[in-house]
Formats: sequence, C-alpha cells, structure tokens
Amino acid sequence: MGHSGGQRTQSERDAITVEIGYALASAVFAAAVLFGVLAGPALLFQLPTTVEEVLLVAGTGLAAVLFLLRVISVLMRFRQGPQPSQPGRTSPDS
Repeated sequence: MGHSGGQRTQSERDAITVEIGYALASAVFAAAVLFGVLAGPALLFQLPTTVEEVLLVAGTGLAAVLFLLRVISVLMRFRQGPQPSQPGRTSPDS
C-alpha cells in the first residue's frame, strides 16, 4: 500500500486482511494440489517402500516451498500498490 506512516484507515486494514486471507487460502490450495500430485500415488497404490518414502518427502517438501513462495508473491504484489483502473489498457505513450 502507498501508506508511509501514521494510522491506517479501516478500509486499508480491511484490504490487508482480505489480501492475507487470499494469500493463505490460495497457497494452501496450491500446496495441496502439488502434494496430491506427487504423494498421491504413494498413498493410493502399493509401491516399493523406497519409492513411497521419496514421493512423500518430495511432496511434503515441495508443497511447503510452494506455500511459502505463493504467500510471499501475493503479498509482495499487494505491497506494490493499486492496480491500473482499466486492466489491459496502456497509456498512449507506451
């Protein structure tokens, strides 16, 4: 947000709360999908123990990394400021 100091308005606090909620919810969803894709076969099928362990560890680790990256990217994009009022339109001099 473009607020440099002082008290935030209620609408700014609400926007931050909504953005944090969106960041967490979308990160949980993305991480769950990735975990399901990687570790799902290990949970559904009878695979060799080593393969199951590798899939579970890889799924858990990569899901955690994706979760963090998604939260950071959403919050950093929010921090950059407001989006243009007319998405997809550029100024005449660009």
